[in-house]
Amino acid sequence: MLTSILLIATIFLAYNNGANDNFKGVATLYGSGTLGFKTALGIATVTTFLGSITAIFVANGLIQSFSGKGLVPQEIAGSVDFLIAVGFGAGFTVLLATRLGFPVSTTHSLVGGLMGAGLMAVGLEINFLNLGSAFFIPLLVSPFLAFALGMIVYFFFKKLKKRFGLTKETCVCIGEKKQYVPVTALNNNQMKSVASSMNIKNFDNNLNKNFDNMQVEIANNEQCVKVYTNKMFGFSLQKFLDAAHILSAAAVSFARGLNDTPKIAGLLVAAHSLDIKYGMIAIAVGMALGGLLNSRLVAQTMSKKITKLNHGQGLSANLVTSFLVIVASKFGIPVSTTHVSVGSIFGIGIISKNYDSKVIKSILLSWVVTLPIGMFFSAICYFIVTSM
Repeated sequence: MLTSILLIATIFLAYNNGANDNFKGVATLYGSGTLGFKTALGIATVTTFLGSITAIFVANGLIQSFSGKGLVPQEIAGSVDFLIAVGFGAGFTVLLATRLGFPVSTTHSLVGGLMGAGLMAVGLEINFLNLGSAFFIPLLVSPFLAFALGMIVYFFFKKLKKRFGLTKETCVCIGEKKQYVPVTALNNNQMKSVASSMNIKNFDNNLNKNFDNMQVEIANNEQCVKVYTNKMFGFSLQKFLDAAHILSAAAVSFARGLNDTPKIAGLLVAAHSLDIKYGMIAIAVGMALGGLLNSRLVAQTMSKKITKLNHGQGLSANLVTSFLVIVASKFGIPVSTTHVSVGSIFGIGIISKNYDSKVIKSILLSWVVTLPIGMFFSAICYFIVTSM
């Protein structure tokens, strides 16, 4: 029976992880207006699932780190009671944050769960030295590193843009099919060019007829779109940037699945309760469902509230996040995708001088309280499980 409860606790944690984390990889796509919410969420779901499956083969180091070994005595780390408490404690912590719309770290929640259940099980016999070197240092360093790299990468792209004389123009969308046209004073020849691109024939003879049903609306600032109208090597620069941005977001989501799945799977491995391959597939499915059904509040925070992102800024943030998380996964370093992603986005906000300090402070506060809340929930769960 306890083994079944452990499996439920693990999938419960995976579901809430997906709800809080899945959209983070594609937040810049939604925030910059590159893709709509549903399309971005679909990309996040598929690529996160692929990352979770890949983790079976390349991320064994993280599985061992989050099984509790080295933190508490071996007989405790492998006990089902202890692991159930960790799973439910971390799961309830992430669930609470998701309900409030805060992007928190499942990694951080798991560490809190390990500590809370560990303190209930063995008191001060927890290996605090291992806790600091294996968990706290990577979790503290990674967001600052992402913050610095985010600023550097975006600054480099800004210099590159200036070097090649690339400019943006504010555009309006014309026609039923989404097509942006720069807002400039158009002469007759330019109007013909616009009409041609919209497949409007006999423009000179049928001007009134073709534009009778066209409407012009005054939009809010948030709806204004700035795009590159330059071409490089005969290709549209904006289309190239959009494609690169989408690929980078997919890479972040893939990296997140690669990094988070083995951490959760560590609960099952320590108890030897389920074959690791089947366990990680179950976790991948739980994460996918959580993201699909319950991610909108955190999506709004990550995409719209930290800083207003354009296409280049979103690409810069994603390159930094995917690089750091994939490298950390390969070497078994327990970094938080949330901390890295928020750090890189905030670094870009500093360079662009466009960020909401109140939102940043509230996110940082949620990070500070994640650990003690995780400890509290897991301690309660341990007491309940051991009293059964």
